Amino acid sequence: MTTEYSGAGDPRRSLELLWGVRERPRRGPKPRLTAEEIVRTAIEVADAAGLDALSMRRIADALGVSPMSIYTYVPGKAELIDVMVDRAFGELTPPEHDSWRARLEHIARDNWDLFHRHPWLLQITMTRPPMGPNTIGKYEYELRAVDGLGLTDLEMDSVVALVTGFAESAARTSVNAAEAERRTGISDEQWWEASAPVLDRFVNEADYPVGTRVGTAAGQEYQAAVAPARAFEFGLARVLDGIEVLIRSR
Repeated sequence: MTTEYSGAGDPRRSLELLWGVRERPRRGPKPRLTAEEIVRTAIEVADAAGLDALSMRRIADALGVSPMSIYTYVPGKAELIDVMVDRAFGELTPPEHDSWRARLEHIARDNWDLFHRHPWLLQITMTRPPMGPNTIGKYEYELRAVDGLGLTDLEMDSVVALVTGFAESAARTSVNAAEAERRTGISDEQWWEASAPVLDRFVNEADYPVGTRVGTAAGQEYQAAVAPARAFEFGLARVLDGIEVLIRSR
């Protein structure tokens, strides 16, 4: 899969799109499209076929217009991706819970769900995040989830990065597992059934006693090499436990 980078386009043009800045109206016929229609269609294309399938021509075909007409509203794919990411973040909801732990748990689960709805987000490296209203709003309410707990500003930023980063990483494993089955055409159970007889010739309990014991127990439970949803639940609880230790130290 291709990796895209947010913030790779013209910063000025991206920000204008993100914040809805429009050029002065021109004389002539009413425009057939809006930037929002293009962004919405681009997200639909990416949801259905992945980010690799996203192109101005594909979007134009879906909208019934010529590819060149798309550039009237969106300068390029890089700027379009910035807006797609920001619009997707707009689906997230601020936590409304009394405890900080419940607030962070909501944030993690909300992000986990978002990445499953829009797997193409996992193909975008966001070290330069799109500075749109939804992205900034997301950061604001994530910080508020741990505000007033005695943490420094840098610790608050790190806690938010830890929770959202964990959710993204766990979702990546889950999405990749589903993609592996789709691309290979065989389930994890079928893969194990084909691999086990051959693997038994090379791996024995005497040489790998701990790995054999634990691997057998996990394999029987998961019926797969990994159990992404289970790992997410276990890992999220441990992440929150660690944050609780930090907060209690204050």
